[in-house]
Amino acid sequence: MSEYWNDIFGGTKSLLVGLGITAREFFKPVVTEQYPWEVPVMMPRFRGHIELVKNGETGRPNCIVCGMCMRNCPSGCITLTGKKPEGEKKKVLTKYELDFTKCSLCGSCIEGCNFNAIQFSKDYNLASTRKEDYIFDLLKRLEEQS
Repeated sequence: MSEYWNDIFGGTKSLLVGLGITAREFFKPVVTEQYPWEVPVMMPRFRGHIELVKNGETGRPNCIVCGMCMRNCPSGCITLTGKKPEGEKKKVLTKYELDFTKCSLCGSCIEGCNFNAIQFSKDYNLASTRKEDYIFDLLKRLEEQS
């Protein structure tokens, strides 16, 4: 019989402790963001996929097609090509492709680039059911931003 009363008192004590915690937390300010209606502020250190950086003077990407980002990438998710136009001294970027399905967001490509040609983007809302939607043509995206 005493075990019966111990269970009742123990359960009542546990219930009151739980209600006390709930009552305390009820009056604290809400920290939940109402996502579709409130856009979250991205922290400066947020790592989205990489994107090309545009040169302010020429309007073209800073990339000189050296390939260091492609060589430094442990995942092998970067593909870039360039051509040397007639009469020019430097190569011009013709294709910069990122396969985001392979990317581990390690940042080795950005660290290896000595020309400030790529940076992490602030895109966070990437959702799709197709793999093709995660293969980005970064040169085309840079031109569309203009």
